[in-house]
Amino acid sequence: MLREAAGIRRILVACGRTDLRRGIDGLAAIVRLAYGLDPLEEGTLFLFCGVKKDRIKGLLFEGIGFCLFTLRLSDGRFQWPNTPDEARDITMEQYRRLLDGFAVESSIRRYVRKDPENQ
Repeated sequence: MLREAAGIRRILVACGRTDLRRGIDGLAAIVRLAYGLDPLEEGTLFLFCGVKKDRIKGLLFEGIGFCLFTLRLSDGRFQWPNTPDEARDITMEQYRRLLDGFAVESSIRRYVRKDPENQ
């Protein structure tokens, strides 16, 4: 279910750490109050990560109610974006990279050539 992301139109990552002891109401409150987003947006998956980065929680509204899931890695950690107080839209490709254990953004940086005349 999670890997295929069937029926999910948008994926939002709550960057930084989240207290994963929270349930549906607590995570929905974070979405609404901290990020100013609507947790009742159908087809939007909100992802949260804890301190250890070995598990994530997802919150999804399916029209008639919420679905809350936890994904815990048996080995390793998620490469989670650390910027606090930010919710970031990610693509389906970035979502799959995240579940496969890779960083959401590529570590390969584009080389920018400096123009010696404009220094």
